[in-house]
Amino acid sequence: MSERTQPAGWDASRSAAGDRNPWLVAIVVSIATFMVVLDTAIANVSLRYIAGSLAASVDESTWVVSTYLIANAVILPASGWLSNVVGRKRFYMICVALFTVSSLLCGLAPNLSALIFFRILQGLGGGGMPTSEQAILADTFPPQQRGQAFALYGIAVIVAPTVGPTLGGWITDNFSWHWIFFINVPIGLVSLGLVHWLVDEPETLERERRERLARGLKVDWVGFALIAISLGSLEVVLDRGQIDDWFGSSTIILFTALAAISLLIFIPWELKQEEPIVEIRLLFHRQFGMSFFVMLMIGAILFSSNQIMPQLLQTVFPYTAMLSGLAMMPGGLAMLVIMPIAGQVTGRFQPKYLMTLGLLGLTLSMWYSTTLTPDASFSYFGWVRVFQTVGLPFLFIPINTVAYNGLPANQTNQASALMNVARNLGGSIGISLANVVLTRRTQFHQSRLAENTTPASPVFKSTLQQVTKYFMQHGSSAGDAHGQAMGLFGQLIRTQATILAYIDVFHVCAIAAGMMIPLVLLLVRRVQIQRGVAAAGH
Repeated sequence: MSERTQPAGWDASRSAAGDRNPWLVAIVVSIATFMVVLDTAIANVSLRYIAGSLAASVDESTWVVSTYLIANAVILPASGWLSNVVGRKRFYMICVALFTVSSLLCGLAPNLSALIFFRILQGLGGGGMPTSEQAILADTFPPQQRGQAFALYGIAVIVAPTVGPTLGGWITDNFSWHWIFFINVPIGLVSLGLVHWLVDEPETLERERRERLARGLKVDWVGFALIAISLGSLEVVLDRGQIDDWFGSSTIILFTALAAISLLIFIPWELKQEEPIVEIRLLFHRQFGMSFFVMLMIGAILFSSNQIMPQLLQTVFPYTAMLSGLAMMPGGLAMLVIMPIAGQVTGRFQPKYLMTLGLLGLTLSMWYSTTLTPDASFSYFGWVRVFQTVGLPFLFIPINTVAYNGLPANQTNQASALMNVARNLGGSIGISLANVVLTRRTQFHQSRLAENTTPASPVFKSTLQQVTKYFMQHGSSAGDAHGQAMGLFGQLIRTQATILAYIDVFHVCAIAAGMMIPLVLLLVRRVQIQRGVAAAGH
């Protein structure tokens, strides 16, 4: 495409495809994404096995997940700057190599301390990848094809968590937890080879990097330290808060203070820097700032639902890890079908209306999830997951399209870093809030249900007598039968209270998604669509 006919806001000289088919590049960068997301999904369902094998408590084993997320949070904001300084392709390959090597070391870890250390390295490698991947896609594809490219990329993001719990359950049941890390090694090696062979480092980017280095490399160490402390501390608070009783713990208070103070110092510091480690000025662009906020909210809703659905199936409904993964799979298959369609229509309709459609679908599906009952079937959960996920492609693809639309070409790395921060940070916030709601509403419902189980209640007294009589008819003494009947009532109360608490979580998700609809309609600007090319509207 000639310079004269290039779409507004796109520079073909920044493409990573060179003279190759750009769709090969999209496929190649999706491979490592699949590996990273798959590993995260598998690790979550294997914690019990890891704890047992390494003679650690389940609480201690959660640091295997927590430290990975903290490392992700630390590296993500700086990954855009690092990509500019090191070189996009070079930085991406370093991240893939680090993730692959640390995966091997995780599988070989002799104790929990070593595993946690290697998971930190793995988190640093995995956290640096999405920024380069999404920047590569944004630079390689013109605006009219960008939606389809992100759809292809999104398929990897969706398929991995769909098969992850099932695969993780099967591996840990039939082999050992070590193999959840070993399977990353061949995938990582294939990814490295294909990236080296098929992905180019554009001369334009190399020239910009050399010019930057020629001016003298000014490393914003203060900014990096502040954002690392802020996001790392916040991740500790969100991940450990419920376990450590929130602000009843001096540790949580300390990390909360560190997160707040470092963030308050970080913002004015970055605004004064000529070469900031994080280009937070992008958040003041209306289109990008709104996309950041929507991604934050959608990340919260999506990650929390991804977390609590398997949790629900494996606690209230005693499904195995593998069976709960199979119940989640129809949702992933539905997204697999819808994603290419969403990619096609993104360049033909206003993104704000597609985002509204996706939010409406998410709101209605979460509201439908509140119909949960104690005798819900496997097919019910399968359909619930389909309804929860079928609208998501109409959110993620338009959000990314809007976010990059109209931005200067040399800002794609920084923009990509911020969008990934929004998704991951939103996910951590969503999971933490969902667990808080779940715990506190379970206690609330349990106390309310227990109020009716008193001898003064004629209904309870009659039912207790009938259940006691049933146990006596099956060979229990009068005293044992009474105790068994009371135990049964206690179990039923706990089950009912837990189900009602999960329903409350779905209510909160539905309300949050519904509140986003007017914000998107009012604050996301229209874009001009001409012959399939979306140019920034003014």
